[in-house]
Amino acid sequence: MSMRGEHQAPLDPAEQEAFAAEVADVLNKAALALLTGVGHQCGLFDTLAGLPPSSSTDIAEAAGLDERYVREWLGGMVVGGFLAYDPEGGTYTLPPEHAASLTTAAGPDNLAGTMPYIGLMGEVEQQVVRCFREGGGVPYSAYPRFQALQAEETARVYDLALVDTIMPLVPGLPERLRDGIDVLDVGTGQGHAPLVLAKAFPAGRFHGLDQSESGIGAARAEAARAGVDNVRYTLADATRIDGEYDLITAFDVVHDLARPAETLAAIARALRDDGTFLMGDIAASSRLEENIGHPFGPALYGFSVFYCMTTSLSTGGAGLGTLWGRQTAVRMLEEAGFATVDIKSVEGDPINVYYVATKH
Repeated sequence: MSMRGEHQAPLDPAEQEAFAAEVADVLNKAALALLTGVGHQCGLFDTLAGLPPSSSTDIAEAAGLDERYVREWLGGMVVGGFLAYDPEGGTYTLPPEHAASLTTAAGPDNLAGTMPYIGLMGEVEQQVVRCFREGGGVPYSAYPRFQALQAEETARVYDLALVDTIMPLVPGLPERLRDGIDVLDVGTGQGHAPLVLAKAFPAGRFHGLDQSESGIGAARAEAARAGVDNVRYTLADATRIDGEYDLITAFDVVHDLARPAETLAAIARALRDDGTFLMGDIAASSRLEENIGHPFGPALYGFSVFYCMTTSLSTGGAGLGTLWGRQTAVRMLEEAGFATVDIKSVEGDPINVYYVATKH
């Protein structure tokens, strides 16, 4: 006979009902996330923002999309509270207060632009389930559109904030960049960050490094289109860094790596004695209990299970996970040879934190 029931607390019917309603809401919000991702990728929010109250036919025509799909999508957006609907006229409206979080014009505030990551996670769900049962991880090759999604997401931030907000987090860095220094971006992806810096600081010498062949190819192509000649890109492992640099950056990448400790040590070796390592990563604690209440906590743990942690584990890596946290980050930076680590944040950004590390 099972003894399990003898140790269970009495069931609170009100709490049970409230939690059941919350789980049902999770289902609704998950579907809304997918619908929002579709709307972003199809340009529907931008289209709606530029239209007066319009019918599904007019909206579909303006967006160049199939009306039947658009009409069903509009229904989901209405019942989900994203759009307003006039049943008499059969017209739909995107309120300007909602457009401020859903359109391209919103820049880094465009939360709709992050929703395609939910679809990306769904594409590998069964592979992740297998890993739960068998161990190992899902390889990077299983995410063919990750580079493009990340490039779109980070460009919204870099174009607006990299030069005027993030670089000034390091005292005196904008002045040094204007004078001309050697800069390396580790895990550069499609290379947008060093390209933005190269345009802003023409006296500098910028270098992006990544192990993704497609990412480096896209980075070189974008630099060529921009006509920028003070930036170059190298296909290489981050644990093997050639040359010496005055500034090394790594934005939202170290926790993904198979060998993060070795990469941090390589960065420390490649940094000149008076140089700076600027590492952007997730604003979180290494202690689970301190992440309770984080405004993006469930999403970040989800991203970790479905991408960050599992891709690292797929190569037998450390599997740090998205929420490795500031305590682990500081410890690993110190172990890599950094004597001073300052933690900086940007007002209004609850997701990212910046570590300013020097060897002296």
